[in-house]
This record gives sequence, C-alpha cells and structure tokens, in this order.
Amino acid sequence: MTKQEFLDRLKAGLSGLPEADIEEQLRFYSEIIDDRMEDGLSEEESVRQTGNPDEIASKIISETPISRLVKEKVKNRQPMGALAIILLVLGFPLWFPLLITFFSVAFGIFVTIFAILFSLWVTDFAMALSSPGLFVGAIVYFAHANVTQGFLSLGASFAMAGISVLMFFGCKALSRFTIRLLKGSALGIRKLILGREN
Repeated sequence: MTKQEFLDRLKAGLSGLPEADIEEQLRFYSEIIDDRMEDGLSEEESVRQTGNPDEIASKIISETPISRLVKEKVKNRQPMGALAIILLVLGFPLWFPLLITFFSVAFGIFVTIFAILFSLWVTDFAMALSSPGLFVGAIVYFAHANVTQGFLSLGASFAMAGISVLMFFGCKALSRFTIRLLKGSALGIRKLILGREN
C-alpha cells in the first residue's frame, strides 16, 4: 500500500469527525511515514509499519468524546422540513416514552452488570478472609481435643482458600470481559452517531 492509499483509507475511516481533527490526524500519520522513509525504509515498508488504517481510524474514533461527535453531527445536519417537524411533534407521545424506556433499560442493565460483578468480588474477598479464620478455629478445636470439629474446620479452611483462588481468576476474567464489552458498546455508539454500519 502506498502512502496516499493509506491516507485515503484513513480519511475515509475518520469521516464524520470534525474536519480539523481529520486534517490533524492525516498530517500526523503522513509525518510518521515520511520519517520512516527518511530513515531508509521503502514507502510500502513505512506504511506497513505504521499499521492498518482501518484499525487506526477505529482507535481514534473510540478516543473521541461522544459529545464532540454529536456536536459535529448536529452542525452538519440538514435543516428539518415542515413535515418532519409536524411528525416529530405529533409522534411525541409515542417516541418519547419509548426513548425514556430504552435509556432506563440500558441504565438498568449497566447497573445490574456492575452490581453482579461487585457482589462476586465481595464474595471472593469474604471467602479469602474466612479461610484463615477457619484455620485458627481448627487449631482451637484441636487444642480442646475436639478432633472431629478440628478436621471439619481445617477442611473448610482449605476449601474456602481453594474456592477463593478459583473465584479470583473467574472474577478477573469476567471483569476483563465486561470492560471489553463496555468499550465495544462505546465504540458502537460512536459509530452509530457517525452513521456507520461497521
């Protein structure tokens, strides 16, 4: 891929962003490619080392605040016609409750996911803390010649320690998945604002 093809694909990927931002990013990546070429790399090698323009565009879009995307979208929007305004006003009793419901459900899902995640981490922490307590309890039982209770407490201590270790890795994986899911959702919202399918 040539430098110009790279910049054209990057520009296409950034469409919908403010024009000044697009130009700034194009200058930045053009300079990177030029610097690599000055260091002795060929044009194609310089472009290849710079990265995939589609991935770079997605990263830039994901780092752009949603408020800025909305502001740019509103600024470039065509004025609404009289018929569209009349339909918007007449449809208000239908679309406004649906909009409120959508945001309420989305917020409820968001809160539920974090509540479940928080409760799992708290449970794991409680199990990890109970293990030493049960171990101390086993020592006390053994000291009072209550061998059966001592072994039960010792077994429970080891079980709690093992479960808390396994649960830690599960909670960690679930937390990472949740973060990826939220980042993907944020990127999806940004692309929806920009009017893109993928």
